[in-house]
This record gives sequence, structure tokens and C-alpha cells, in this order.
Amino acid sequence: MKPRRVEPRDSRYGWVVVVSAFFTMGLTAAVLKNFGHFFLDIQSHFAVQASTTSWVTSTTIAIAIFMLSARVVIMLGGLLATLGMLLASLDLSLPWLYLTMGILQGTGLSFAWISANSLVSHYFVRWRPIAFAIASSGECVFVVIFSPFFKWLIETYTWQGALLIIGGLQLNLCVCGALMRPLERTPSPAQETKDNVEGDVAALPPKKRTFFQCSLMKKPEFFLYILFAIFSAAGFFIPPLFLVPFASSLGMDNYWPAMLLSVLALADLAGRLICGWIANMRLVRNLQLLTIVATLLGVVLLLLPVSQNYWAVLVFASLFGFLFGCVVAIHVTAIVDIVTLQGFDSGLGLFMLLRSIGGFAGPPAAGWLVDHTNNYSAAFYLSGVCLIASAAFVVLVDRLVQRRKKAAESKVYCEINQQEKEEEEGWETAKVKSDTVAQVANTDIS
Repeated sequence: MKPRRVEPRDSRYGWVVVVSAFFTMGLTAAVLKNFGHFFLDIQSHFAVQASTTSWVTSTTIAIAIFMLSARVVIMLGGLLATLGMLLASLDLSLPWLYLTMGILQGTGLSFAWISANSLVSHYFVRWRPIAFAIASSGECVFVVIFSPFFKWLIETYTWQGALLIIGGLQLNLCVCGALMRPLERTPSPAQETKDNVEGDVAALPPKKRTFFQCSLMKKPEFFLYILFAIFSAAGFFIPPLFLVPFASSLGMDNYWPAMLLSVLALADLAGRLICGWIANMRLVRNLQLLTIVATLLGVVLLLLPVSQNYWAVLVFASLFGFLFGCVVAIHVTAIVDIVTLQGFDSGLGLFMLLRSIGGFAGPPAAGWLVDHTNNYSAAFYLSGVCLIASAAFVVLVDRLVQRRKKAAESKVYCEINQQEKEEEEGWETAKVKSDTVAQVANTDIS
């Protein structure tokens, strides 16, 4: 059976992949972001501290940033995520939640989330930033829907029944996976130009692909970007987990904290689309833009605990959502600037795998601070410091990447000059020979 022709980059079917990725983001990351609704219920049910409860989410985050592949893996991820939530609803013990709601569901989320992101990046070149922004905005749209919906499920069916229903919803990841038609390589006809062949190779992951090319870690710019990933992940996952408990500690009614997450998600959506559009216009370099928004995000989180009423919290939550969306819109596509498209799959795999260190450590560390200070503000201070520190690494990455590009351009310029010089010398030699032959011919005639 002959494989299908390669889909051209920026093709129409690529937008079908974007739509499928949109729903995949909603059924994975949006569910993870709404775990804050379960935080207080699980904490009170098992009568444990905040740091102990936060391990449920941190184990999910750590596993949810691990694997790579395509259609079948997304469908398998949907089955694992569903199974994890169904088993978690049995409410056997807190370690049982670590295993099911954390590790098992986290594995399913990892299969679906990263595979969808990888395929979108391979389907697009010119429109890659905006395509990724649209796909990732599914997370925001579904957070808006899921936030009040999850709150209603918990009040109506208890948190155990809510987990059961959410698991059924995540089974729709199998439908999303079925739409993810993988790009396949076919031998190019002899008459095709070299540029077309190179374009096909650049657009596709190699047939025998290693998940992690550890040699990428030898690049100082990529190593520094991994440090950015670790520190930013430590800061990313703390606010969604502690925002609802923080709002509740200020005496807000039950549904007001849920509305905060919805407003945050709408601002997140605006940030992703606007920042994706700016990145697509190439007004500034991706890494420069990432530095600016990551720094501002850290500052906003440091100021958020100052809020002592609903409207102040709402403003800072909106700013957090917008800037978070800006970071998410470009922090994955920026990997291409560092390792090129050929190294993107391995780069993304290593990025997400090592990023899990921050995602695993951040929520429990914030929970420990909350337990010892008896104040949710400490969690946001930790998150803000981590994000500002991560921005410093991006500055260094940008400088190294620009230095590498200048060196490459200088090398190419020298090679062109050398080639032109050799051609000029060859032309002069040929002219001398021609003149010599003409003189000899004239002498013979005389």
C-alpha cells in the first residue's frame, strides 16, 4: 500500500488539525486548570494540609508533560485520562487519587496535549504562530465553560460524581485523535526541485524518530531555555490552583471564585490571539516578546495578593490571564528559533519533560508556604519570583541565538566573497590564456 502524498505546509487540512487541537486543549489543559475547584473539597474530605492536597495536581502536571506521538497516541491518551478520572471517583484514599487522578490521568493528558501541539507545528510554517495561538485558545474557551459547570457538578453530585462525569467528557479525545491525520513522507519525483525535497523534509518528522536527542542539551541556548521552562512552570501552575481558595478566604460567595476563573480564561484567550497575531507580524523577535510578557506576568502576581476585595482581585486575575496567554502563545513556537524545525520534536519533548520538574515542585512548595504562613498570598509571591527569574534566562537565550545567527551570516558572507574572488581569478586566468593564444596565432600568421 502506497503512503499518501505529503500535505503541503499551511494546507487547508492543517486547519482541521487546528480545530481538533482546539478541542484537545480544552479537554486536557482546561480540566487541569479547573482542579482548583476540587482543592478545598478534597482537603476537607481527607482532613489534610494544603501542601498534601497539592500533590494531586502536581503529579498530574509532572506526568502531563512527558510524551510525543500522533493520532493513535491522542486516542490512547483519551482512554487513559477517562480511566484515571473514573477510578479516582471511587474515593478509596488520598494516595489512590495520586495514582489515578494524578499519574494515570496525567499520562493520558501528556499523550494528547503534546502530540496535538507537535502536529500543528509541523502542518504550518508561515501561519505557525497564529495557528498555535488558535489551537491553544481551546484551553481558554473551555475554562470559561468548565469553571461554573464544574462548580455546579460538585454541588449537585459531590466531587466524586463530578470526577466521573468529567472522565466521560474526556473520552471525546478519541474523536479529536481520529481527525489528526499524520503527515507522511513519500519519495519525491525526479523532476522535483531540490528546494521542494528540502521543504518536505523540513515539514515532516523523520520516520525513525528518537523522542529525545540529548545532544540538544549541549547547546547553551537550549539549556538556558530549559531553565526558563523549569522556573516558569513552577510559577504557571500555582495561581490557578490557589486563586479559588484565596478568593474564598476573602469571604466571597461560592460562585464568585468560579467566575474569577472564567474571566481569567477570557483574558487568557485574548492574550493568546493578540500575542499570536503580533508574533506572526514579526514586529519583534519571539524571544524578545517572551521576555517582556514573562516579566510583566511575574510583577502582576507579586501585586495580586494586595487585593482585598472582589473587583481588585478581578482586575489582577484578568491581567494575569492576559499575560499568561501571551506567554503560552509563543513559548512553544520559540523552540523552533532555538533548535530549528528539524529538532523541534526532540526539543519539545525535552522541554516538556524537564519542565515537569517545576510543575511538580511548584504547587507543593506553595502549599508548604501557605501552611506555614497561614496566608494564601505566599503562594502568589513564590509564583511571581519564579516567573521573573525565568525571564532572565530568556534574555540570555536571545543573546546567544542572535550571536549564533550573526556568526552564521558572517560565515556565509565570507564564503560568498571567497567564491566571487575565485571566480574573478578564474576569469582573469582564462582571459590571460585567451590573449596568449591570440598572440601565438597572430605570430604564426605573420
